[in-house]
Amino acid sequence: MSALFIFKLVLVLLLLFILFNLGRALWILVKGETNVPMSQYLGRRVIFSVLVVVLLLLVLGTGVITPNPRPY
Repeated sequence: MSALFIFKLVLVLLLLFILFNLGRALWILVKGETNVPMSQYLGRRVIFSVLVVVLLLLVLGTGVITPNPRPY
Protein backbone atom coordinates (compact mmCIF):
# COMPACT_ATOMS: atom_id res chain seq x y z
CA MET A 1 0.00 0.00 0.00
CA SER A 2 1.22 3.44 -0.80
CA ALA A 3 1.73 6.21 1.72
CA LEU A 4 -0.94 8.30 0.00
CA PHE A 5 -3.55 5.57 0.44
CA ILE A 6 -2.66 5.16 4.10
CA PHE A 7 -2.91 8.92 4.65
CA LYS A 8 -6.32 9.05 2.99
CA LEU A 9 -7.52 6.09 5.04
CA VAL A 10 -6.35 7.74 8.28
CA LEU A 11 -8.02 10.99 7.23
CA VAL A 12 -11.35 9.28 6.53
CA LEU A 13 -11.20 7.38 9.83
CA LEU A 14 -10.49 10.59 11.72
CA LEU A 15 -13.43 12.31 10.04
CA LEU A 16 -15.72 9.40 10.91
CA PHE A 17 -14.53 9.56 14.51
CA ILE A 18 -15.28 13.30 14.56
CA LEU A 19 -18.80 12.64 13.29
CA PHE A 20 -19.27 9.89 15.89
CA ASN A 21 -18.28 12.24 18.71
CA LEU A 22 -20.60 14.92 17.38
CA GLY A 23 -23.44 12.40 17.29
CA ARG A 24 -22.73 11.27 20.84
CA ALA A 25 -22.81 14.87 22.05
CA LEU A 26 -26.14 15.39 20.27
CA TRP A 27 -27.52 12.22 21.86
CA ILE A 28 -26.53 13.42 25.32
CA LEU A 29 -28.07 16.83 24.61
CA VAL A 30 -31.37 15.31 23.47
CA LYS A 31 -31.63 12.65 26.17
CA GLY A 32 -30.38 14.87 28.97
CA GLU A 33 -27.94 12.31 30.39
CA THR A 34 -25.84 13.79 33.16
CA ASN A 35 -23.41 10.94 33.90
CA VAL A 36 -21.07 11.95 31.03
CA PRO A 37 -20.62 15.64 30.19
CA MET A 38 -21.41 16.67 26.64
CA SER A 39 -18.30 18.83 26.59
CA GLN A 40 -16.15 15.69 26.70
CA TYR A 41 -17.37 14.65 23.24
CA LEU A 42 -17.34 18.18 21.86
CA GLY A 43 -13.80 18.73 23.11
CA ARG A 44 -12.68 15.48 21.55
CA ARG A 45 -14.25 16.60 18.27
CA VAL A 46 -12.36 19.90 18.35
CA ILE A 47 -9.04 18.21 19.12
CA PHE A 48 -9.41 15.75 16.26
CA SER A 49 -10.56 18.51 13.90
CA VAL A 50 -7.37 20.43 14.68
CA LEU A 51 -5.39 17.24 14.10
CA VAL A 52 -7.01 16.79 10.67
CA VAL A 53 -6.19 20.37 9.65
CA VAL A 54 -2.58 20.06 10.86
CA LEU A 55 -2.15 16.77 9.01
CA LEU A 56 -3.56 18.27 5.81
CA LEU A 57 -1.28 21.30 6.07
CA LEU A 58 1.72 19.08 6.76
CA VAL A 59 1.04 16.80 3.80
CA LEU A 60 0.29 19.75 1.51
CA GLY A 61 3.49 21.45 2.64
CA THR A 62 5.64 18.40 1.94
CA GLY A 63 4.10 17.95 -1.50
CA VAL A 64 2.69 14.47 -0.97
CA ILE A 65 -0.69 15.71 -2.16
CA THR A 66 -1.41 18.73 -4.29
CA PRO A 67 -4.53 20.86 -4.22
CA ASN A 68 -6.71 21.11 -7.28
CA PRO A 69 -5.47 24.20 -9.15
CA ARG A 70 -8.79 24.75 -10.95
CA PRO A 71 -11.78 23.93 -8.75
CA TYR A 72 -14.31 24.42 -11.53
